[in-house]
Amino acid sequence: MRQYNWQQNDWPHFTYSLSGLEDKLFTFAEKVGRISGILESLPEDIQQETLINLMLEEAVKTSEIEGEFVSRQDVLSSIRKNLGLHISPAVIKDPKAEGVGELMIDVRKSFKQPLTRQMLFRWHRVLFGDSDKNMVGKWRTHEEPMQVISGAMGKERVHFEAPPSSQVPLEMDQFIDWFNKTDPDGKRQLQNGPIRSGLAHLYFESIHPFEDGNGRIGRAIAEKALSQSIGRPALLSLSETIESNKKAYYNALKAGQRSNEVTEWIHYFIDTLLQSQEKAERQIEFTLRKVKFFDRFKDQLSERQKKVINRMLDEGPDGFEGGMNARKYVGITRVSKATATRDIQQLVEMEAFVRYGKAGGRSTSYRVNL
Repeated sequence: MRQYNWQQNDWPHFTYSLSGLEDKLFTFAEKVGRISGILESLPEDIQQETLINLMLEEAVKTSEIEGEFVSRQDVLSSIRKNLGLHISPAVIKDPKAEGVGELMIDVRKSFKQPLTRQMLFRWHRVLFGDSDKNMVGKWRTHEEPMQVISGAMGKERVHFEAPPSSQVPLEMDQFIDWFNKTDPDGKRQLQNGPIRSGLAHLYFESIHPFEDGNGRIGRAIAEKALSQSIGRPALLSLSETIESNKKAYYNALKAGQRSNEVTEWIHYFIDTLLQSQEKAERQIEFTLRKVKFFDRFKDQLSERQKKVINRMLDEGPDGFEGGMNARKYVGITRVSKATATRDIQQLVEMEAFVRYGKAGGRSTSYRVNL
């Protein structure tokens, strides 16, 4: 029984209907122009900060989708280091955070370049370093089936089974050839960027060529395809949107891997891109609010207070989990609890902080007043 897409006679000739997608594709193109226009109108330093924040969200969320929770601070340090923005090398304790941060930079810098086996192996080595030299930077080779499963031991449910390892080299040669020939300048160019991006992700995930890291690299491939279609690095975080509803993502992927008629998957993917664009607009607005905040309070904040506020704002538009309190303030600045309490009170009085939670109680916390 041929139950998966790669087992069927028409693999990998994907078909889909554009019916009902025209307005969404137009909206996507319109948003690309609007977001780019807004960003380009901003000062260069604000543009850079916005791009860093978008890469940070993508890096953190693409790891969370796979159940890995990397340090945001280490990812941010990795991104800044790879952009050459650190005066002195930052100490990065989490090697996975460093790797995924480096991947974000490489994907953006190399988006115009053709996809190659060497590029994919490099991305894989960046993610995993020397964790297992038998599996890093090479296709999977084990004889056991590569399966996506769920459920308790003895009650596992197989959602998808990828091609056997023996087929992976040929499958990946064909995938890389397809990817390069369908780029905007290719022999079989696929001009509609969002559709090509969605197909590339589904195609790669269906082969599942690595022992681990397929999801993260598959989303990087989707970003590369999208960036090629618009002629510049995509201004969105696809993974942030996917992570917010992983169940929908896996259900759509599962359905897309049952047949090479992939209209349902394409609809899901384009809806996800539109949501990602909305979040990118929110990120730009957040960055502008940060700039206005520091313009307003720059002469009133001590270095300690600036350090704490910057640490809180590094968490992005959703803010510092649980807000700020005296205990966390002490942890960040290494001052006494009395000094922390006094600093926080000053921030409240100057309206740089706003209180939430029950006033005076243990649950009292503070947020930055943007």
